[in-house]
Amino acid sequence: MAQLRFLNEDQLQRFDAEAFLATKPYPYWNPQGFLTDDGYRILCETMPDVSRMRESFGVPRSHGQTSHDRYSLEYREDLEIAPAWHEFVAELRGLEYRRFLKQAFAARAVWPSFHWHYAPRGASVSPHCDAKRKLGSHIFYLNNEVDWNEEWGGQTLILDDHGRIPRESAPDYNDFDLVAQAKSVGNRSLLFARREKSWHAVRPLSCPEGMLRKVFIVVLEEPVAGATRRVIDLFTGKRSAAY
Repeated sequence: MAQLRFLNEDQLQRFDAEAFLATKPYPYWNPQGFLTDDGYRILCETMPDVSRMRESFGVPRSHGQTSHDRYSLEYREDLEIAPAWHEFVAELRGLEYRRFLKQAFAARAVWPSFHWHYAPRGASVSPHCDAKRKLGSHIFYLNNEVDWNEEWGGQTLILDDHGRIPRESAPDYNDFDLVAQAKSVGNRSLLFARREKSWHAVRPLSCPEGMLRKVFIVVLEEPVAGATRRVIDLFTGKRSAAY
């Protein structure tokens, strides 16, 4: 295995794919230290500035769900960002991480794409299930104990409807049983697999004005779906919704 600067080799090697896939109501994993301590620190210190990002507020969602308000930036190889981020994405495209993903999703191949989301006070992610083209997501939380208080929120909620709620609907948080509240401060990440009813959400943030919840998300698709979406984006000039 090549020397990794950002990904924690011990976490990659000790990952229990069988236990992950058996997790109910759908596979999820919220480890501490998936990144090296130094790598995590560097990434937090070199996050892209919010001024570089596209605003997405009040955008209607399918099925009447509340808008997912945020600032977003899609990763591209030609982005003028700190070199550390290009190095990190290179590791995410590397053999070790791809092997980990194929085990996690029991897939022969996985197509990753990458983006940042920043969310201000009052923003939320209403309960929803991801698009069927996705295999899952890996969310890297990039707020530390110095710049974020857990009482402000930002935790991803793992929800269970016990099969009652149509995915093409707009349920409230209280319509579900809360299975888990992913820890999101410090060197944490959340890996989860999309299933027919993989409901998840983030409650409205109560942070002070000017503070931002910051995450970097690896969106995981099957290669055919990912390549098809990329071609559509190139011809339409649009970026398909990734979350």
